[in-house]
Amino acid sequence: MKLLAIDTSGETCSAALLQDGTLTQRLETAPRRHAELILPMMQQLVDEAGLRLADLDALAFARGPGSFTGVRIAASVIQGVAFGVDQPVIPVSTLAAIAQGAYRRSGHTRLLVALDARMDEVYWGAFEINEAGLAEARGSERVCAPEAVPQPEGEGWYGVGPGWTAYDARLRLRIGTALAGVLEEGICEARDLALLAEAEHRLGHEVVPELAIPVYLRDQVTRKG
Repeated sequence: MKLLAIDTSGETCSAALLQDGTLTQRLETAPRRHAELILPMMQQLVDEAGLRLADLDALAFARGPGSFTGVRIAASVIQGVAFGVDQPVIPVSTLAAIAQGAYRRSGHTRLLVALDARMDEVYWGAFEINEAGLAEARGSERVCAPEAVPQPEGEGWYGVGPGWTAYDARLRLRIGTALAGVLEEGICEARDLALLAEAEHRLGHEVVPELAIPVYLRDQVTRKG
């Protein structure tokens, strides 16, 4: 299996190559340089592996939620490359990839991911790590006020993501005793979404390039007045 994954949904920009179980990643924190950096990162990885983009089995990208501009960059880049080499695309949730990374670093298996969605809201998702060591969603991802996030079943949940930094007290109050702790701020990394994409590839959950579209959760912003 040869899969290339990219993420530009937050402040970091990353690309990862998964080749026969071996992961290689490039990552840089450069919030306004994603469009400039991501294609060279991708090319570096395949060049160093002695591959061509056409040799890949699939391409993957973090589909959101996240920065509107960042998510659009990843979608447009992956679409362009996929069209050029005639390869399928695997969209992966940014929140799931953050949960996967939190598990990799901490070993905790119940994760509540929150991103700051601005406008006094969070992007929210609950994930548990399955027997294969992969993050599975428990309920739908959503955008809502901290006081409105769904309360998870059971205990032993850990918060992760910059939404916890922005709305810590309000989220803690909402989750209550189900919350075991809050982990250091987590980011989306291409290495983690590559693992999730590999599992989706095995299940046949791929799309043609034109259907590789962002998921914003907040598709329409309206103002009362």
